[in-house]
Amino acid sequence: MVHAFIMVKTAAGKSESLLSDVQALDGVDRAHIVAGDWDLVVEVSVDEVYDVLQTAASRIQELDGVSDTRTYVVLE
Repeated sequence: MVHAFIMVKTAAGKSESLLSDVQALDGVDRAHIVAGDWDLVVEVSVDEVYDVLQTAASRIQELDGVSDTRTYVVLE
């Protein structure tokens, strides 16, 4: 099992509406609106590292209102 955190920047005023869309994606364990440089922190658990890429690049980044992501794969 591969665990990762995906930090998400959203367009102004889009965080709340995107939260439920992100939470509904396969592999997403938790998602939270946060204060700081990023707007959402998404925790994922998937079978392969490739699945992390798919979740970040193909699913989250394609949502309307997402402007940027940064992915951190857990090493422990």
